[in-house]
Amino acid sequence: MEASKEKIVLNVGGRRYETYSSTLKTFPGTKLCQLTEPQAQAVSDYDPNANEFFFDRSAKLFGDVLNYYRTRHLHCPAGVCRALWEEELAFWGIPEAQLAPCCWVKLSHTEGLQEDLDLRGNKDDTNEDSLTLLGQGERRDYHWWARWQPKMWALFEKPYSSAGAMCLMVVSLLFNLGILILFFMEPTTYIEFDHYNTTRDYNIFHVALKPSLQKAISLLYVELFCILWFTFEFFMRLTFCPDKKKFLTNLLNVTDFLSLFPVYTELFLATHINEMLDILSWLGFFRVLYIVKLLKIFKLLETPLMLRVLPFTFRSILKEVFILMMIFTFEILFFGALCYHAELHRPETFFDGMISSFYWAAITLTTVGYGDTYAISPFGRVIACCAAICGILTIIFPLPIFLIKFQGYYATAVMKEKMKSNKRNH
Repeated sequence: MEASKEKIVLNVGGRRYETYSSTLKTFPGTKLCQLTEPQAQAVSDYDPNANEFFFDRSAKLFGDVLNYYRTRHLHCPAGVCRALWEEELAFWGIPEAQLAPCCWVKLSHTEGLQEDLDLRGNKDDTNEDSLTLLGQGERRDYHWWARWQPKMWALFEKPYSSAGAMCLMVVSLLFNLGILILFFMEPTTYIEFDHYNTTRDYNIFHVALKPSLQKAISLLYVELFCILWFTFEFFMRLTFCPDKKKFLTNLLNVTDFLSLFPVYTELFLATHINEMLDILSWLGFFRVLYIVKLLKIFKLLETPLMLRVLPFTFRSILKEVFILMMIFTFEILFFGALCYHAELHRPETFFDGMISSFYWAAITLTTVGYGDTYAISPFGRVIACCAAICGILTIIFPLPIFLIKFQGYYATAVMKEKMKSNKRNH
């Protein structure tokens, strides 16, 4: 019998595999290839009675390893995590780079989900551990900052850390509801100007308050009282937060800071009216941030798993979203310019310029269709139909990508939550 036709028996985890020595020589330098060498019986766990080599490894995984020698295509078995498969390949001396593209994408995708899906629950566990360590360090460090910094931070930031923290959160929400009521009652600024009496003599520059002077002043001072509380709360949280950079880059904290400006600005402009007349018209936009502050109510609730997964899903499809916006921009420019020139010679046209045509294209592509601007000519209406169809197709095609990404993240999140629950039970 030729040496290449010599059979080798492998006992892996109690399961016997029989193959040719020529098959094991397919990839020189690997552990299975070394079994074809003359000294293999002396250096390996060889049973001369059964004429087999024994390896205490997983028989399920070894089937795919041996199949790699037969087909020269390395695949990963279903339901096996990346770490276990990498360990198995390292034992047999097979480089991971030989993995087939289909399984490489699958493993890389799963690993990315595991690494990126850092849920808030895990962060809370880490924070709790950190607070515990800090609490233990208090016995050894008697400096006032080391004693009070974690306590004050938990008091203003973690409502479930103590009864006082819960009371502060409830008070903050009451102030927030109160300032929202004021915002809905008087949605614009409390100070009005008579622009018909703007002479160079600033002594006769007329400042008019709202129709009811006493009401306007009262509302302004009530709003000022709420803002003083928010100012105190914001600077206390800023002072005692453990990470100033992370605190200042948080979107809700930036919103809290910007919402402090409207009242202070109005009080300042009441004595400097002739310097900044146009700024008051923008204060209403800053007051809209009062509504965003209501998101703090989520601190009192356990955020649903689905809502915690959404940010990670959106972050994973940022590239696709950017491409989608580029396509939308191209379609707006193309259909807007096309319809503008189609309606150019119509005296009753609604397109008074390229900007209005771009506005029409954006409204049509997103299938909103306000009806304030539309095409009149037959050719313009054909263009409008094509724009509406392209808009629908542009919106529909990216939806499966989002759904697939969300499904993967949600499945991974559910698995991690079950693992965490089992760990707590044990």
